[in-house]
Amino acid sequence: MTIRFILSDYVDRASAQAVYDKLEDGTFAGRIPACQGVVAFGSTLRECEDKLRSTLEDWILLGLKLGHPLPIIDSIDLNKEPTLEPMDTV
Repeated sequence: MTIRFILSDYVDRASAQAVYDKLEDGTFAGRIPACQGVVAFGSTLRECEDKLRSTLEDWILLGLKLGHPLPIIDSIDLNKEPTLEPMDTV
């Protein structure tokens, strides 16, 4: 049985779609095209990747809290209403 962590999978797959550019001053800019507004900058590519992932995580949490529609990434849809199990199943 494989355990899936939907939010972690979503972040991993969205991060895999990131696009990075080396800027004229030698720093890096990263963005995730499917996630409008998710942009980060860093002095190294690694720093940019880390900041972009953190920005993405914050963007997702804020979107969920405010009820904004999030893009479906590799068939992972975070927009679905959660299904609640009866208490006697716990």
